[in-house]
Amino acid sequence: MKVGFLGLGQMGSAMAANLVKAGHEVTVYNRSHEKTRPLAELGAHAATEVADACQGQAVYTMVADDKALEAMVFGEAGLLSSLPTNGIHISASTISVALSEKLLEAHAKAGQRFVTAPVFGRPEAAAAAKLFIVAAGEAQTLSECTPLFDAIGQRIFILSDHPPDANLIKLSGNFLIGSVIEALGEAMALVGKAGVDPHAYLDMLTSTLFGAPVYKTYGGLIAGGVFEPAGFAAPLGQKDIRLTLAAAESLNVPMPIASLLRDRFLTLIAQGGENLDWSAIGKLAARDSGQ
Repeated sequence: MKVGFLGLGQMGSAMAANLVKAGHEVTVYNRSHEKTRPLAELGAHAATEVADACQGQAVYTMVADDKALEAMVFGEAGLLSSLPTNGIHISASTISVALSEKLLEAHAKAGQRFVTAPVFGRPEAAAAAKLFIVAAGEAQTLSECTPLFDAIGQRIFILSDHPPDANLIKLSGNFLIGSVIEALGEAMALVGKAGVDPHAYLDMLTSTLFGAPVYKTYGGLIAGGVFEPAGFAAPLGQKDIRLTLAAAESLNVPMPIASLLRDRFLTLIAQGGENLDWSAIGKLAARDSGQ
């Protein structure tokens, strides 16, 4: 399949590489052009403009936030004006529900198709093509995209035919991950101040009732205090919680834990943690307790 890929951060670079390895004809674009070079060495075509990557059957976007995606889509010679009629925009970014609604309407007016396919998994999962994909959109369009999804993920979940729903589901999932990080941090601070070894404590937790990958992954980061290099930077975590709260407000859903997480991320960033992994909020409770 001839596909473009816009946005080559840690996640996007790994996803695009797996598309190339699966035999798709991939054209890649990134604002920092040097990030296209490793993919060009794998066999991808390197584009110098957004429009150059939007000439195929579909184009993937994987960027940091709403602002970056809006610039790529609505900017001069952007995705919206360059994607052919009936072309597919696959948005994998974690964006606001409001922007997803805007994109759905804009692509429909342009005679194009829009689906959302945000992913769960850290960069190592992206590199191994083991992401979990939450997709939403018209059934035939999703069927056409399945070979692309298969190249980057281990399982696809289709819970809705309305693209913004997948963005809401992704935000809800990141809210749950943030909640686990905060709860683990508080529990570890409690037993740690009594002198309990954090690694032994984590082994007990994950060998009994808390064997889920999220506890193992983030518990290990908190116990080891290893927050650099960031697999998912703290400002991105803060952004996702902010978008979760915005969606909750639009639906009249109170989320008091999400409000707490927003403040925890703001505390971490205010104290110089903007370059740390978002799991670093799990150390705030220990710091607060004087450890």
